Parts: sequence; structure tokens; C-alpha cells
Amino acid sequence: MDNHVITIARSYGSGGRKMGKLLAKELGYEYYDREILRIASDESGINEELFGQVDEVKRPSIFRIAREMYTGEVIPPDSDDFISNENLFRYQAKIIRELASTRNCVIVGRCANFILRGRENVINVFVTAPVVDCVRRVMEIDGLNLEEAEKKIKRIDKRRADYFKYFTGRQWHDAALYDLCLNTGHMSEQKCVDVVRAYMDARFSEDED
Repeated sequence: MDNHVITIARSYGSGGRKMGKLLAKELGYEYYDREILRIASDESGINEELFGQVDEVKRPSIFRIAREMYTGEVIPPDSDDFISNENLFRYQAKIIRELASTRNCVIVGRCANFILRGRENVINVFVTAPVVDCVRRVMEIDGLNLEEAEKKIKRIDKRRADYFKYFTGRQWHDAALYDLCLNTGHMSEQKCVDVVRAYMDARFSEDED
């Protein structure tokens, strides 16, 4: 494949989304986050709000056997499961795979690193930061006090971890699922962008040798 893709998973308050936007701008790549929900909605005819609700999927029972929900097929409209959480996830995954096959892009969240695992043209990045830095950033951006910011970070990170576990059977924080794990507590978003670009140069130049 001639195109390249960077997926970014991030803890809340780490600045991962900002880093993703900076990276896309510098590379001249397309940027996708919640835009994937709109595209999936347009293609499927399913209300975009329903796709957004999948992000709110409740923590599954500990007795539920996690499995990969995406097998390359979406459920047809005449099925009772057409608007199930699983099919909504499959549609998002279908869009992500199509984007990764056709264009240079940065994709934030959506389990994209797992959906695109094994692809040689994809770099998977996890962005995190110490809690104190995440809290400070959330307080500034969201206008919250210390207690509110701490609670919001815990709630959102737990939701992201549960979402990832529910649909992939893997742990969101598993470093083995990523090519790079970056800490914005030690580097600015711009420095993280520089690291990713240096890694891209080294990785893909080797592929061309």
C-alpha cells in the first residue's frame, strides 16, 4: 500500500486528540474521529445518534466472553440485529478499514489500532500523561474544579477501557498493541508529533529498502 495511517488511542486529558490534529496538519493527512460516525451513518442509513450511543456501552458482565465482533461483514437491514451495538461497531470498523486502504489519515479512538492490526502501513500510538497533568489540562479546558476533573477522567478512561475490552477482548492499556506509547507529561504535543514523524521516517524508509 502506498498510503500510511496513524491510529491514536489516548487517556482523557493527555492531549492525544490535539496531538492527532497537529500530526494530521503537518503531514497533510486527513483527520478522523467522530467523523467516522457520520460516514457510517450515511452509508448504513442508521441515525448517527445511535452510533454515538455505542460509545456509552455499559460494562459487560464478567461472565461475558469477549470476542472480536468484526468479521468483515455487517448485518443486513432485514435482520433484528441491524441496529445492535455489535452491528454499529461493525459499520464503524468497515469504514475504518476502507479509509486505511485508500488514503493517508490519522484516526483517533474507535479501537482502530485493533481493527487495523497487522497492516504494514499502519502505526499505532497510545498517548498518556500523569494524572496530575491530565487533571490540570481538564480543569483548564473544561472549566472544572479539581474534584470534578478527577471524577471525569476516571469515568471516561474507564468507559474507554470497557468499550475496548467489550469489542476486542483485549486490554486498552496493553503496550503490545501499540508501536509507540508517548507521555505528554514529559513532552509537549508538538514534541510527540516530532517523535511520531521520526518513527514514520525510520519505519517506512526501511520498508522501501
